[in-house]
Amino acid sequence: MPSTPDPDMTNADRRAFFADVVRPYDLGYKLIRIGDFGDGGYLLPNDLEDIAACFSPGVSQQSSFELDLAKHGIPSFMADGSVDEPMLDIPNAVFVKKHLAAKSGPDVISLQDWMDQFAPPEGDMILQMDIEGAEYNVLSTLPPDYLNRFRIIVLELHRIPSILIKPASFKRAFPALTALKDNYVCAHIHPNNASGTVEVDDAHFPRVIEATFLRRDRAKQMIPAQNFPHPLDRRHRAKAPALDLPHEWISAAET
Repeated sequence: MPSTPDPDMTNADRRAFFADVVRPYDLGYKLIRIGDFGDGGYLLPNDLEDIAACFSPGVSQQSSFELDLAKHGIPSFMADGSVDEPMLDIPNAVFVKKHLAAKSGPDVISLQDWMDQFAPPEGDMILQMDIEGAEYNVLSTLPPDYLNRFRIIVLELHRIPSILIKPASFKRAFPALTALKDNYVCAHIHPNNASGTVEVDDAHFPRVIEATFLRRDRAKQMIPAQNFPHPLDRRHRAKAPALDLPHEWISAAET
């Protein structure tokens, strides 16, 4: 797979590529909600057995996700340079006051270096990451053997309309999106209704989505998901209108 996209790609090509990354499937697991019924909670496939740890950058004011994981016996490594400590007391959690970045520096740390310091030597892990658009650079610089330590990846994907229509934005995101496409299958997506949508050609696209991915070797089946929103989904802003998912993301595709 090339590390850079075809320079002749059109908006339609970029839309089709992105749809292939985020198109959700029923992978043979019941979806469960981890975290609050609101901001900070996410839907995951119920494949948590023997998960050794969770890496969770972008703590901000929410840590209900990590608290719920602790109830499953899963410890969390948490990072955020904007807060002094998590809002909640999370059993067995380790917090570092740093932002995540592609390369480590005085106030930032790369995911690879963070994992070298704290990751258990064996066992699958979870990555839950909401880092305001830095996710693409962070994942783009993570070696494949580090990425594959994560059985489940939960991301907030930002700046989606720009990725679809701006070649430079797509080029920056391409290595991360390719790594997800090649090694993971999307288990669930949910639009963030706090960020609104942007019209691109003939469709409206959310600026931000929550996306949950399962490593391909864990999938029991791949049946295109049909029902949206999921009964466990919740709006980020209760009083704001819900957002529809673009049809091209949830239309059936060959597996």
